[in-house]
Order: sequence, then C-alpha cells, then structure tokens
Amino acid sequence: MSKVYIFYNPLSGHGKDPLDREKMKSFFGDEECVFCDMTAPETYGKTVSEIAEDDKLVICGGDGTLNRFLNISEDVPVKCRILFYPRGSGNDFARDLGKEPDKEPFDITEYVQHLPTVTVKGKTCKFINGIGYGIDGYCCEEGDKQRASSDKPVNYTSIAINGLLFHYKPTTATVTVDGEKHVFEKAWLAPTMNGRYYGGGMNAAPDQDRLKNDTLTVMLFHGAGRIRTLAAFPSIFKGEHVKHTKMVTILKGRDIKVEFDSPRALQIDGETVLDVKEYTAKAPTK
Repeated sequence: MSKVYIFYNPLSGHGKDPLDREKMKSFFGDEECVFCDMTAPETYGKTVSEIAEDDKLVICGGDGTLNRFLNISEDVPVKCRILFYPRGSGNDFARDLGKEPDKEPFDITEYVQHLPTVTVKGKTCKFINGIGYGIDGYCCEEGDKQRASSDKPVNYTSIAINGLLFHYKPTTATVTVDGEKHVFEKAWLAPTMNGRYYGGGMNAAPDQDRLKNDTLTVMLFHGAGRIRTLAAFPSIFKGEHVKHTKMVTILKGRDIKVEFDSPRALQIDGETVLDVKEYTAKAPTK
C-alpha cells in the first residue's frame, strides 16, 4: 500500500505554530502518513531513497523550506509526486499559484522540475521565486537581527520605510542580460524573478510565468531620491510599479548578472546572504 511522506519544518513560521498532524492525516483518508522532521539528518538521503514511485511526498513549510529541500534532495532524486503545504511567513510561491496557506496540499511536481539557478560567492543553487538584491536584502538582514534579539514579530514594512527614508543607501548597478550591459544610478532594487511574487507579496514581475521560464525577469527600481521612491514603492504590491517608467526598468533574458558598486545583503527565497557585490542567475535548460 502506498504511503504519504510528510516532511515538515518545525522552525517554519518561526517555530510558533506546530504542524497539526491530525489535520494533515484528514487530507489523505486511509493512506498511511509518515511524518519526517526536515531538520533531522536522516530525512535527506535515507528516507528520500526509500520513497516509492506510487507514494506521495508532502513538503510542509515556507518558501525557504521548499528551496532547501529542492537543493538538498538533488543528490537523491524524488521518484514520486511532490505536494506542498504552505505554512511560512511569506508564502509567495503559493500566492503565485493562487493557493492559500493551511488549505489542502497541492501538487507542485510540474513547477519544480525545471528551476533556474543563482550563483553567489562561488556557490550555485536553485531558486523558486526570486533573488532579492537591494533594499529587500537589507530588510531581510535587519529582520534577522531583530529576530535574534527579540521574540516580537518582525515588521518588515517598518524596516523598509525607515530604510528608504534614512538608513539604506542606493548603489550603482551594472546589469548584464544575455551579454548586453546596462548601468543604473541610484539603484534601490535589482531582483531577478522566476515567479511574479517575492518578499511577502511584492508583485515584482507581473508578466513572469514560472512554467514558461525560458527567460527570467530582472526589475530595477532606480534613479529617484528617497521621497519619490518611497511614494512609488507601495505600488509594487499590486504590480503597478511598472507604470513608473522613469524609475522602473524591466529586462528579460536567460543569463543575468547584477553587480553593485558596494556590497549589500541579498536574499534567495527569503534566506539572507550578507556582503554581496554580484550575483548571476540563469534560466533552466529544458
């Protein structure tokens, strides 16, 4: 009889919302459910290799959890269908697919077969949503600091506003797309997107289709001062920032390199990397 392997991250949602096992079992009727803690070393390798083709694998967690699973499990390919049960703090992957957190798990097999890669500081990994670089990376960096020193929820909106008004300094960005170089002064944001959403609901690339990701989208927020940038910034949550053509540039390509003239924090599906001067993103080969 087939089994349902439920991989869960006890640290998702900052570890404050334990997985409801009985609710998870109710989704699968009489099928046997096997719960696997994704922070346990044996979950990757031994457990994944035991999963049969007619089993199901459910990933429970946030976008960062899904990202880590897809990268770590690459050495032991998953033979069965993969489902996702979003319960993170951002849930941009589910948002892009029109799914709500804590509802029934949904099949994501087709969405994780061909993923783009990003190379940062000599390390290459897959990503599912986007690479955040600029003030979004700064927000992740500051959020990590706050989380390490306090149990209070992190207010990323407050961090972003204070950063735009006072603390974050824009850079000069050099963006090379399929060999063509572009230079942007006062760059505030320079993400490369596989999906439409990142950063907890920012619709950075409204026209990006993750199933047709033969090209990626790089979006530049640039050229304006603090007040004008702050005034336009909220429009990114509805994807209407693209109307601000004097301060927003959209480029598409398969091979994208972004360089800043001074190091900044970067985030990959919500996971922070500090002191980055450049990254390279590549569309998947299908």
